[in-house]
Amino acid sequence: MVRSYAEYIPVFKAISDETRLRIIDMLSCGEMCACDILEGLSISQSTLSYHMKTLTDSELVKAERDGAWMRYTLNKERIDEAFSFFTFISSEKEDCICRRCKGNNLNK
Repeated sequence: MVRSYAEYIPVFKAISDETRLRIIDMLSCGEMCACDILEGLSISQSTLSYHMKTLTDSELVKAERDGAWMRYTLNKERIDEAFSFFTFISSEKEDCICRRCKGNNLNK
């Protein structure tokens, strides 16, 4: 399986912020509207919009318009895929990048 490091940059950027981790935790209980997320956090609507854009751009969260509000759910498939990718890169393997680098003196 060929994996691209670049395709996971938005995922790891998305989870590198405490507020976004809190939002993911909130969404673990199921679908929520932006108004409910706002009630659980001490942030402004514009700050929430910024964080939700980061989460949806990373595809960790799905968004659906519901009148004036947005409804959000976790994208379990993308989360599982990202977890699998992290497990893959953090595990020793036969064709590991470190084995290729050692032969080229790139591991200094």
